[in-house]
Amino acid sequence: MHNRPASLPATYKKQTMSKEKTIYVCSNCGQESPKWVGKCPACGAWNTFVERVVRKEPAARHVPQGLGGESGKPVSLGLIEAGEEPRIDLGDAELNRVLGGGLVQGSLVLIGGEPGIGKSTLVLQTVMGLPGKRVLYVSGEESARQLKLRADRLGRECPPGCLIASETSLEQIFTHIKNTRPELVIIDSIQTLSTEAVDSSPGSIVQVRECTASLLRFAKETHTPVILIGHINKEGSIAGPKVLEHIVDTVLQFEGDRHYMYRMLRSVKNRFGSTDEIGIYEMRQEGLRPVDNPSELLLSEEHEGMSGIAIAATVEGVRPFLVETEALVSSAVYGNPQRSATGFDLRRMNMLLAVLEKRVGFKLAQKDVFLNIAGGLRVNDTAIDLAVISAILSSNMDVAVETGVCMAGEVGLSGEIRPVNRIAQRIAEAGRLGFKRFILPRQNMQGLGPIDAGINLIPVRKVEEAFRALFG
Repeated sequence: MHNRPASLPATYKKQTMSKEKTIYVCSNCGQESPKWVGKCPACGAWNTFVERVVRKEPAARHVPQGLGGESGKPVSLGLIEAGEEPRIDLGDAELNRVLGGGLVQGSLVLIGGEPGIGKSTLVLQTVMGLPGKRVLYVSGEESARQLKLRADRLGRECPPGCLIASETSLEQIFTHIKNTRPELVIIDSIQTLSTEAVDSSPGSIVQVRECTASLLRFAKETHTPVILIGHINKEGSIAGPKVLEHIVDTVLQFEGDRHYMYRMLRSVKNRFGSTDEIGIYEMRQEGLRPVDNPSELLLSEEHEGMSGIAIAATVEGVRPFLVETEALVSSAVYGNPQRSATGFDLRRMNMLLAVLEKRVGFKLAQKDVFLNIAGGLRVNDTAIDLAVISAILSSNMDVAVETGVCMAGEVGLSGEIRPVNRIAQRIAEAGRLGFKRFILPRQNMQGLGPIDAGINLIPVRKVEEAFRALFG
């Protein structure tokens, strides 16, 4: 008779125990909870917790085979040698500017934007412009044939070092990386990846977070830059948990109206450069063309004698350029007056209309007011307030603003013209484009050095003074 042990060994128990558990994850912010709760304690959203089945895996399984490295020992901050970060020239002046001078080796860059805005086109044409680099382009949304058709439409020759892979498994992607040893990795898009370490569907919060963390570790240990492409949700933020933006080194937002030809690339977060830089592109049949001088493209030469148009000197980041502000004021024919703004904050436009009625005496309560920033751009600079109210008044009076006049100034609630930043750059840009008069806040004249632009400066303190300078 065989003697059976009273109990199984502990190692055997550990191997046969279930490795799965059920947790609840907030679909809004990614907060985890062992049980379902009605209100998320992190973001305050209601009824957002969904059930997820995850597997308990050893920490070693999260590290891709062959990509791990020896952990660094703590050293004194004074003994660390810090030099200039080596950067990769991407061959795109606008993209290099937004990144802070080029792509830093070992960095993780996230490019977000609406579907169809041109994210994949921007990255693909950038990759095709790097003939001396070995690049691995991983697409989880398109097949290799579709990428080839897109590349043919761009009309560029594909370098031999550009490798294409259609894959959604993170483990398989690391296998491709191990075999090819690329100098740059592109992931299009992060929402399509999935890892075996997490038992949930691709695109879920847990999958996106785990895949991004693994790619970050790979980038830091091998000093290989990784560019991620991500979609945004209906609120305008990048789809997935907010922690995704904290993991990556750089977050770039690609925005613009798909009905217009211009696109704007903004730096939302950049650990290796400034977040004040922007890049402007023009969408064409052969791809995205960098715009070196946006002022000349955004200004029309055919508005002479037309009312409701004023030229504003705005600054996006540290880059000044001029935009056309168009307004249309008409009598309300449907009872309630309409208020519409394209490329400008509608609530701020309503505030400016209230200032015009209360401080200046123009009755616009029974008028329809439509405002548009030409070119399809969205401007957040408050320095275009003066141009907005000037265009509205010009349309209301049906009197055109004199040609050759540019302006910049923030309008306060009491009708005063408040000072704006970077006034010297705004004036220099207007003078370079041939404008003869520039209306600016009076307080900006203090400390303003000599302006050698052949332009006449008109300082104003209140809205009434600006109107007298424009319309007499």
